[in-house]
Amino acid sequence: MEKRAADAEGGALVEAAKKPRTAEGTLTTASKAGGAIQVAGPQRTSELLAPIMLLTGHEGPVLSSKFSPDGRHMVSGSHDKLLLLWEVFGECKNTLTFRGHQNAVLEVHWSADGEKVFSASADKTALLWDVHSAARIRGFKGHMGLVNSCCPSGAHVLATASDDCTVRLWDDRVRTCQRVIRHPYPVTAVSVGEAGTQLFTGCLDGHIRAYDLRRAEGTPSMVLQGHQDIVSGMRLSPDGNFLLSNSMDNTLRCWDVKPYASGDRCVKVFLGAQHSYERGLIKCNWSKSGAQGAPPPPPPPADDRATRLPPPAAASAPSARAAPPPLPLCSQ
Repeated sequence: MEKRAADAEGGALVEAAKKPRTAEGTLTTASKAGGAIQVAGPQRTSELLAPIMLLTGHEGPVLSSKFSPDGRHMVSGSHDKLLLLWEVFGECKNTLTFRGHQNAVLEVHWSADGEKVFSASADKTALLWDVHSAARIRGFKGHMGLVNSCCPSGAHVLATASDDCTVRLWDDRVRTCQRVIRHPYPVTAVSVGEAGTQLFTGCLDGHIRAYDLRRAEGTPSMVLQGHQDIVSGMRLSPDGNFLLSNSMDNTLRCWDVKPYASGDRCVKVFLGAQHSYERGLIKCNWSKSGAQGAPPPPPPPADDRATRLPPPAAASAPSARAAPPPLPLCSQ
């Protein structure tokens, strides 16, 4: 048998050239670029200092968080009775602290113009804040139990839901409550249409009640049944045609709430949204375009005092009866 001829190196072992690493975001040397260091992977689309930022500052569990309409800021509410305002770019600095609640802040919302923030608290009140000075503009007092949820509509209307089995409607230009809608059970979630004519409420019995606010009577115009446990959160889609609800039965449901819809109004069921043993009021939300809907990531442990800001995800329509794709939401 003939032996293979020795190579030009005299038979010495030569180490093969390794390909540069191309993991997302790693640095690699491009030989065609004259050895210059380039960033491999997809182009960054956010202004964050890193793909995932950890926002620390609260001294209790974070219970609610919302992005501003322009996407430049975020407000968070916590068990420590505070609201914190964050920049959503660079180092994500905490720029303002809102003080005034006497108990845990259960839900926060921005006004449509991004100039004000609404908050609901376990101290039986809701408050309106100025985002430039962190000053309290006014309080909404009248509930006899914990205010579990709030939802603004238009420029001046606010709906609040409470353990006292009522939903109250407020106008921030008027000192007193404008309307009270009574329920058979404590109300855990509320959502109002942008036009201020539709009101949806969720209770301990798992039913969702819809009200036409143009009518004087306080009876529901329809009742949506399907959840098997407490409704913990709900939100109307940006176009007002669909309602997303989250329940402690570990499902989200998408409802067709158009006035003259026929057939079963529950058009989709999403599985995989787990509630922990703490059974907190986990909220849900839509993407800005309305193409996606999801709950926040699973709630952190009770001693977790941080808010995690994930990178934005590409928009795609979720399939029926499947876990929805993640949204650029924050832990609550």
